Amino acid sequence: MVKTPDESSPPEAGGAQAGAGNGPRFWPLTDVGRVRDHNEDSFLVDKKLNLYIVADGMGGHAAGEVASSMASHTVRDGLASEREALHEFEQGHGGTTRKDVLRLLEASVQQACSRVHAEGLADESKRGMGTTLDALLVVGSRGFIAHVGDARIYLYRQEAVHQLTEDHSLLNELLRRGRLSREQIDKVQYKNAVTRAVGVYESVEVDVFDFDVLPGDRFLLCSDGLHGYLEESEIKALFEETPEEELTQKLIDLANERGGKDNITAIVVRVPDDEAGFDRLTREVNLKLEILHQIPLLRHVSYPQLVRVLNITTSRTYEAGERVVDEGDEGDELFVVLTGSVEVHASDAVIATLGVGEHFGEMTLVDKAPRSASVTAKEKSLLLSIRRRDFFDMIRKDSDVAVKLLWSFLGVLAQRLRTTSKELGLAREQLEAAGGATDDA
Repeated sequence: MVKTPDESSPPEAGGAQAGAGNGPRFWPLTDVGRVRDHNEDSFLVDKKLNLYIVADGMGGHAAGEVASSMASHTVRDGLASEREALHEFEQGHGGTTRKDVLRLLEASVQQACSRVHAEGLADESKRGMGTTLDALLVVGSRGFIAHVGDARIYLYRQEAVHQLTEDHSLLNELLRRGRLSREQIDKVQYKNAVTRAVGVYESVEVDVFDFDVLPGDRFLLCSDGLHGYLEESEIKALFEETPEEELTQKLIDLANERGGKDNITAIVVRVPDDEAGFDRLTREVNLKLEILHQIPLLRHVSYPQLVRVLNITTSRTYEAGERVVDEGDEGDELFVVLTGSVEVHASDAVIATLGVGEHFGEMTLVDKAPRSASVTAKEKSLLLSIRRRDFFDMIRKDSDVAVKLLWSFLGVLAQRLRTTSKELGLAREQLEAAGGATDDA
């Protein structure tokens, strides 16, 4: 059952319902599975907010169902109370920024956590109840995600599937730390143990991030009762081969055919592909992601992590002859050439010409030394920049990204050291050759 602000009854198994109008279309469905005797999963769709939530409750008796439903509705109510701010962000006026929306989303989840926890303390039969929670909020051409637990959000974009969330589970933690190989997964006793949940404690660490939503993007929000039976390659094939209005039922049928040991919940969301201005946005986002992925510094990051890197970039246009950086200045930005070209020069000597996909200034991300050269736009050029403080803020929040970026940074520095050593060796040989020629004379 689809639940909007006027519908508060618990979800039941049944036919998925598609959203109408000009906003995203959606097809939600939940099922008890083949083993459990009641459904602790919950989903919520608010088509006015373009909000989609999947929650997987845990606790004795009906406590899990209470926790998942309570958390979903509390998050929805928190966002609905700030509807005007969300509208301001969508319209681009009023001063509401994407960081404000992220803070609002996180605060709504924390409010849900506090409320579920308080309910558990007040009722002995619900003591210790909690829930996973995944929320997708679409505001204009921007998507916002809040994630706690081991439900997942997948993005199907341009014939590829990307898992946007990372499981907060014991199993995933063991895999990340190298304590467990994928071949050993079946031997793990507590596969379903989560390391974060809404309501077990008074507060919880919430993963929140935002990204550009492109025309034709499709999302799958699902509980572990579904994704535990599916490989990512199967999800891609299902998106490609199954009509969207049949996809949630198909997914739930597959999970039941393969065991159905848990409750199963899924929401498929499709973004319209005919919105004015989206074609330009698609080209721009694809160009940025493609070029960022070519940079040695970012070669090891995953697609979702690359999207988060894109969030800390700023685009700037420089006219031909316009100075980008000055020699001797204390720099704090890495620049990437998106279109056009720039010249690197010291005094009047041109050192190099950099074109599309090339970058300069990466040392400023870790070093406050003055710029060793100036850079000027050779023609009208569009550059991406990443500031040092934003770079460090990102790696502080995500240790996995930090390891990948810093490892790549060491690789870049090692390559530079090898290049410099080679150049010094050649210069030494030339000097020795020149000295020998002088002696012979």
